Amino acid sequence: MIRILQGGSVKKLDKLYCDWNALPSYDLMERAAQGFCHWFIRKDFTKEKSIYVFVGAGNNGGDGLAIARILYEKGWEVIVAACFDEDAELSPDAQKNLDRLPKEIEFTNWREVSPEADSIFLDAFLGVGLKGELRNTAEEVVQKINDLSGIKIAVDIPSGLSSEGIAGQNVVAAAYTVTFAFPKLALLLPENAMAVGELGLVDIGIGDAIYEEFDSSFFYIQSKDIPSLHRKFHRFSHKGDFGKILLVGGSPGKIGAMVLAAKSALRTGAGLVSVHIEESERIIVQTAVPEAMVSWGLIPNPEYYDAIGVGPGWGIEQRKILLESLFKNFKNPVVLDADALNLLARNPDLIDKIPPKSILTPHVGEFERLVGKTESSLERIELAKNFSKKYQVILVLKGANTLISFPDGRQMFNSTGSPFMATGGAGDTLTGMLTAFLGMGYSPENAAICGVFHHGLAGELAGEMNKRGTIASDIIEKIPETYGVLGIE
Repeated sequence: MIRILQGGSVKKLDKLYCDWNALPSYDLMERAAQGFCHWFIRKDFTKEKSIYVFVGAGNNGGDGLAIARILYEKGWEVIVAACFDEDAELSPDAQKNLDRLPKEIEFTNWREVSPEADSIFLDAFLGVGLKGELRNTAEEVVQKINDLSGIKIAVDIPSGLSSEGIAGQNVVAAAYTVTFAFPKLALLLPENAMAVGELGLVDIGIGDAIYEEFDSSFFYIQSKDIPSLHRKFHRFSHKGDFGKILLVGGSPGKIGAMVLAAKSALRTGAGLVSVHIEESERIIVQTAVPEAMVSWGLIPNPEYYDAIGVGPGWGIEQRKILLESLFKNFKNPVVLDADALNLLARNPDLIDKIPPKSILTPHVGEFERLVGKTESSLERIELAKNFSKKYQVILVLKGANTLISFPDGRQMFNSTGSPFMATGGAGDTLTGMLTAFLGMGYSPENAAICGVFHHGLAGELAGEMNKRGTIASDIIEKIPETYGVLGIE
């Protein structure tokens, strides 16, 4: 997992890396520009449109100037729009890239760019070092970029956005943001969605060891992190090795939630799946998921199971006694979702009884029922951290870039997912996956990370195929494919 640093640490990170590797800072800037252009080319933008690059006098402008040169050399028509005066002093690396700019590239002042230009506009004006309010001229530049009608792509961070802040009015609204080395915290906040657009991350080769020199409790989960977290099985492994799990939930009219949870657990790889529901609903489950076993009434031997997930479609009336009994008689971590979380909110005395390292999976509404109303995602991030530490549980706050908070204070943002996952039943699917990984013998931490990552990846694959028509069942059907994408057998 890559550590997420504060924007103010970026210069220190770059300098430390260059010092350790005897690398000129200009070469690292060139590496970032090459990475951006590689991303840009893979997006297959048409060469029929001109590219305007708005550049500032600092290192973000230096990135933009290097990008302008590289894209010109690859056949695009490029115009550089300078957002600084002729006598301005540029950063050393920006000046070097200005000197290397081919004479054939048109160089103009940002004020001269026509608002009618239907082009691609790269925002390399202000970088991660922004502090305080924008000057009047900077506000004018931001407004100018926003008034243009073409595709806008932010280089590293949209101009006007603080690295750890929430966007105000004077921020470039990008369709894409391509950031370097690690995602800045602001790029992961839902309030900034309209400024950030689609997020791309370019690896510029700074190894994990250097990040250890900086303090941060925030991390970003990437695909390369996942394979080593998975358990290995062999040809003599049997269904018992893949876990015996129990899913508790479902009520008349909401039994579909348990169908989805059971199917997702099976597709994730759980060996034996049992579903505890109302007796009146058993035929539905046995017909829809013939691979699952069904029980009802009391749960006489919860210790038989390797993992238990509770909550989808359960209801909250007359459920407290059963939930309290599970907490008392099942000593391993459990997965709590949906109505199990609503029961905790209604009966706070139960929270202290949750088995340590259990996994709670609230969406924002369920989370606020537990902790109270919040004003911003930054406040929710802090409250999630405090909740996990206080009750020694793993809290999965669902949403874009789902946040996993651990009892030791670490918080990890997920990198997979799709807006097309905003559909009923997607959360029930995650519950089944998390319970399956726990049942397979994964540590609660690894179960949470793998479950969230694979869930998001399955959503991406389903979304690519079905777009806005994606439903939870589509996500489930893509779960097996996620293992192949990551090279996991």
